[in-house]
Amino acid sequence: MANFTLDVNNQSLKVDVDPDTPLLWVLRDELELKGTKFGCGKALCGACTVHFNGNAVRSCSLPVSAATKGKITTIEGLSSDGSHPLQQAWVELDVPQCGYCQVGQIMSAAALLQRKKNPTDDDINSAMSGNLCRCGTYVRIREAIKLAAKKGGKS
Repeated sequence: MANFTLDVNNQSLKVDVDPDTPLLWVLRDELELKGTKFGCGKALCGACTVHFNGNAVRSCSLPVSAATKGKITTIEGLSSDGSHPLQQAWVELDVPQCGYCQVGQIMSAAALLQRKKNPTDDDINSAMSGNLCRCGTYVRIREAIKLAAKKGGKS
């Protein structure tokens, strides 16, 4: 076990865990931030996506020891009240079906909108390619990203 200080959602938080513990489990089990989901555990599905220094990363494959020198943002830090333009667009366009992958989808989309204010379909497809949706809501996801971009979707 080792002590780590993490910058999570603009708060300095201390944890005492094994250095190889994936950030996902530190967020969920140690810090009680349950928004980030476990999907595959192999960084293939995108359900566990968070921002690390503004980039979308898979928290299931990022050891906590590598996360100490950066800023981590989870879905809870994107907006505490659901007012982020992406969250609003997701609701307005009724994007989710089962909803399990949607946190990871929104976090990847938010990282995209940080880089590109008006992404093209190719930009969206590229940024979202690592996020799987078993319900197949990809068309609505793309439309929600475009709607959020029109509303000024930066996080």
